[in-house]
Amino acid sequence: MRAQRSNPGTAIESLYSVYILSNNAGSVLYTGFSSDLKARVYLHRQKLISGFTKRYNVTRPVYYETTDDRNAAITREKQIKAGSRAKKLALINSLNPEWRGLYGDW
Repeated sequence: MRAQRSNPGTAIESLYSVYILSNNAGSVLYTGFSSDLKARVYLHRQKLISGFTKRYNVTRPVYYETTDDRNAAITREKQIKAGSRAKKLALINSLNPEWRGLYGDW
């Protein structure tokens, strides 16, 4: 699994992605998995998915990893979800210390 913030020319849509979204204040985190990261983030940003992200206004992608292995992505999502908030913050800060919204990278 490789973590990446931006890699021009990479077809993110053809890879499996594990991602972390945050609200604007950075106080709420959500970890998810998708085979089409760009479309999934769009759905979250437009609040078209009912549930946690819509309720808590969690729309800003702050971290993602991609792989071509579906099972590895699912395993990684579970690993991140099971980790502490501190571990998630360290993961985000390691690749995106400014906590900028990464949707502009796509």
